[in-house]
Amino acid sequence: MSSVKPTPERVLQIFWAMNLDIPSPDTDLIETGALDSMAFVELLLRLQEVFGIQVALDDLQIDRFRTARSIATFVAATTDRVPQMARSAS
Repeated sequence: MSSVKPTPERVLQIFWAMNLDIPSPDTDLIETGALDSMAFVELLLRLQEVFGIQVALDDLQIDRFRTARSIATFVAATTDRVPQMARSAS
């Protein structure tokens, strides 16, 4: 698992690396059209690379990916869940 903290600012850096200019952590990515289907797939791959998470099909709910802030919250919850799942599997 990655030691990078999932902050809204770190999520914005991911978007900037994707050449997407997202002005603030609260910009609605869906409403503005910044997060189309191709960008969404790239975002999922980058979240996996940067934060070491796997996004399950059940986790693909639009409101979790609406803003950089909501993405950071989702990633933080997902990374918190991984150690608990690993402990319960042993």
